[in-house]
Amino acid sequence: MTDETLPSPTPDQQTTPKVPPEAPTPAPQKPEPKRPGIIRSSLIFSGLTLVSRFMGLARDLVITARLGASQTIAADAYYTALSFPNLFRRIFAEGAFAAAFVPAYSRKLAAEGERSADELAVDGMAALAAATIVLTILCQLAMPWLMFVINPGYASDPEKYRLAWMLTIVTMPYLPFMAITALLSGVLNARGRFILSGAAPTVLNAVMLLAVIPQKDPVVAAWAACVGVFIAGFFQACLLWWGARRSGAILRLAWPRLTPDVKSLIMLAIPGAIAASATQINIFISGILASLMDGARAWLNVADRLYQLPLGMVGVAIGVALLPRLSQALGKGDAKDAQESTDLAIVASLALALPAAAGMMAVPHYLIDGLFTRGAFTAYDAQQTALALFHYGWGTPAFILARVLSPVFFARQDTKAPMRFALISVAINIVLGVALFYWIGFQGIAAATAVASWVNVGQMVWALHRRGDYRPSRQAWGKIARLAAASAILGALLLYAGMNRDWIEAPLAGIHFLGLGAKELGILGLFLVASAVYPVLVLGTGGMTLAEIKGMVRRRRA
Repeated sequence: MTDETLPSPTPDQQTTPKVPPEAPTPAPQKPEPKRPGIIRSSLIFSGLTLVSRFMGLARDLVITARLGASQTIAADAYYTALSFPNLFRRIFAEGAFAAAFVPAYSRKLAAEGERSADELAVDGMAALAAATIVLTILCQLAMPWLMFVINPGYASDPEKYRLAWMLTIVTMPYLPFMAITALLSGVLNARGRFILSGAAPTVLNAVMLLAVIPQKDPVVAAWAACVGVFIAGFFQACLLWWGARRSGAILRLAWPRLTPDVKSLIMLAIPGAIAASATQINIFISGILASLMDGARAWLNVADRLYQLPLGMVGVAIGVALLPRLSQALGKGDAKDAQESTDLAIVASLALALPAAAGMMAVPHYLIDGLFTRGAFTAYDAQQTALALFHYGWGTPAFILARVLSPVFFARQDTKAPMRFALISVAINIVLGVALFYWIGFQGIAAATAVASWVNVGQMVWALHRRGDYRPSRQAWGKIARLAAASAILGALLLYAGMNRDWIEAPLAGIHFLGLGAKELGILGLFLVASAVYPVLVLGTGGMTLAEIKGMVRRRRA
């Protein structure tokens, strides 16, 4: 048909020409924001944790020099006061909300938006704060009698017993503050913010250092440290409240309400809290046995500080980053991402856990003597502490793997299976701990804790394998074997260095730097060298390649 044959347009058609209908233009979508991958998120958390742990190490160096261990009543009383609220903190705050709150908040944030997720946070915080405040008050009122249960060995020393329960009353309010801090940390982590939650522990260490450094008397120093714990807890909660509000979370103070979401959290949190706190329950039970020997609680706590360094930097950091990532992957049905994320988390955690274990087993006495022997902490205290550190050393990979494997269950909203495994490991720890304590002495407590943790990890691995939820890939197994070989070589080199300690310290005799002498500089130099040698061993054995390390750290889209 030609143009001449087309009908002439009407005036309306001339002024408003007819345009063929088009599909509505979709609204421009914002590109998915980049967020750190698991290892990058872990590195953020670990870097800040490293700062905190070194500040904690400095804090403990000052405290052990002021309080001693076996020669004063202040040390055992102080470590008792610190351990009791910490047990409940890790059960009710860190354990419960790692198991229940973070996956629930992450899913609501992704599926229903920020407003719904923040309402869950408000109700969860109100319920958790109310529960921990009530628990704190009850414990404070009953503390003179609870101390008989916590540390029956103190009953033979009325002065130590009285100091221990009075200091514990001062430290107990730390629990509600830390419960709120843990919840706010979960809010920040689910939103991809890891800086403040990783930096919060530095507040505790800084405040305690400021409180203890001016003190000279051991008992006065113990009081100052415990008051510092209370003050630091308040500041930590305020810091994370500010950070959560800055991240966009709409939070407010509210009366506790038993909403359906809160009831669901409670049902998940009860078994999850027990499961996530298996290691802490075992350590606490070990403390009861330690109360039967003067100085044993202090020795165990000093050894505990050293293995907590890799646990906090690696196990906790990777677990914190893995849980929201797995929850979102499983929520979208992305099994491949869940498999790769878990493989990566396990390999990365063992890449740092195995050499840490090798160091603690190869030179436990050199570590303790080089770092802690000064002031009221004697050479005898260093020898006894080294016995415990050796056993904590071979248990360290299990402590870390338990923190990494627990989120694999929690992301699937399964908290009951880990709870069963935790209860079995606790039972083993009690029976074996009592038997070894009366057989080989207090170091048997540390050995029992390590055995119980390995049993816990073994049960987790078997359950995940049997159910088909997770099985390490062949590539992951190969890397784990090569990392173990690299760590074994490192351990042998450290053992040789420890046997020839005089060669290391002789050139440093007479040197003093920032208050550090030959033994301190010697141990620091040894581990700086080890830190440089280990990456070479890892690359040489094929445990990891440079490309894989860069790939793990690189940012990637959600």
